[in-house]
Amino acid sequence: MYNNGDDAGSAEPRTPSQAVDRALSMLTLLAQRGPSGVTELAREIGVHKSTASRLMAALEKYRFVEQDGRRGKYRLGFGIVRLAGATAAQLDIAGESRPVCVRLASELRGTVSLSVLEGGSATAIVQEPDTERNWIGLRVPLHATASGKVLLASFGFEDLGAALAGPLERFTPQTVTSPGALLADLSRVLDRGWAAASGEFETDLNSVAVPVRGPGGRIAGALSVSAGADHLGVADFQDVARVLIQAAEEILDRLQRLAPLTDPAGYPGTTNTTTPPHRYIRNMNRGLP
Repeated sequence: MYNNGDDAGSAEPRTPSQAVDRALSMLTLLAQRGPSGVTELAREIGVHKSTASRLMAALEKYRFVEQDGRRGKYRLGFGIVRLAGATAAQLDIAGESRPVCVRLASELRGTVSLSVLEGGSATAIVQEPDTERNWIGLRVPLHATASGKVLLASFGFEDLGAALAGPLERFTPQTVTSPGALLADLSRVLDRGWAAASGEFETDLNSVAVPVRGPGGRIAGALSVSAGADHLGVADFQDVARVLIQAAEEILDRLQRLAPLTDPAGYPGTTNTTTPPHRYIRNMNRGLP
């Protein structure tokens, strides 16, 4: 029985986390047992029927559940399918990019990563080679890394404005902390198709990144290489970018072969359009310091 420790007389969740726990318990029950009524679900998780009804209404709003009109019961909805599709797509891009990253790491003699947008940061989901310094799962700032700039440059007007609303943290003397200077940098990223960071997140660590698109045309991630400034100098950026661009096209080709199995709209991405938002960045840059 999915009882969270409260007696059945507890009609209202005492904390937001308790409400989430109960809602997830009901989703788990529906996944295990199939269509179920509110009374049955309320009994299983130990709450009043009215509380269960409110929780189901919230889940229905986001299409995580839907009502079976013939029997008056609830079943899992297509909102769950969308979440599962997004997760599968992220696994796809990780799996299809890994062989490419292995080859690039050997060819470029640097750390090659595939990063995606997560919670306003860039998060690596693939890293080659697998060194003691593992970046996988770690969130890094968008404004101070090459991968982050690639993702940031794909933002629409509202998302970009929100990203620049707060102060830009300084990590090294080279970190760009002026919104105007960052927007100018993003404009260059859009023009040339790649981004670079030179000692902006860590002193003496340089990186170059390019966008990786999914089958639907959306930016699904950023492919990057990073190395010490003595190995990856500013003069090398353009040549390295060309290699990365070709590799990103190879990853897209590999993903397109999987496209019939995965909804292209489910691929992780930062923008709903295939056109880079040049006008957003350039318009926002006017008058900024």
